[in-house]
Amino acid sequence: MMLRGVFVTGTDTGVGKTVVSAALLSRYRDEAVVRYWKPIQTGVEQDDDTAEVQRLSGASDARVLKSGVRLPRPVSPHLAARLSDFTIFLPPLVTQLQADAGRTAWIVEGAGGVMVPLNESETMADLMTSLGLPVVVAARSGLGTINHTLLTVEALRRRSLPVAGVVLVGPPDHENRLAIERYGRVAVLGQMPIFDPLTREALSAWADAELDEQRQLVSFLRTP
Repeated sequence: MMLRGVFVTGTDTGVGKTVVSAALLSRYRDEAVVRYWKPIQTGVEQDDDTAEVQRLSGASDARVLKSGVRLPRPVSPHLAARLSDFTIFLPPLVTQLQADAGRTAWIVEGAGGVMVPLNESETMADLMTSLGLPVVVAARSGLGTINHTLLTVEALRRRSLPVAGVVLVGPPDHENRLAIERYGRVAVLGQMPIFDPLTREALSAWADAELDEQRQLVSFLRTP
């Protein structure tokens, strides 16, 4: 069964993938049966991204898939797995999502960036390719983001993964946005500020007003 939804990746660790995922879940909560899943998470002793997405989006338990690979050390997945005497295998993760597909559209959040290693031979890009979902890239808005974002977009396209758009996180930078759209031939779906405090109400208000104003993601998220 073909999966519906988007895969949220980032240009780096800590760039804002989790908040972007929560914003997408909040933005489309009334338009589609959208669920969230983070198949691989490291550093669970410090942070629980799944719980954070649920808090920020206000999603019910039914809208969040909580199972998956959960590793304690806040390091790259391949290293976190090795330190836990564990090996990450992709087929069970793919099968799990397909088994829960049905009439659901998924917002799948990656760990780290596109090329982060998962085991001795595979990277996050291999998981993304196996799932076949269009990709939303979370990127910083400031200095350096043009190079990082364009490299990420290029890596995705070299693997024939469609890029659904970019969300810039941080103070708005009009020139960086224009450069990414022009040279990357990709839409910037929104410029997310740094929320202080980061609350459900603030994120929901921004997502409803400013995220994917042209509704370019609707075709990926609507199910039959």
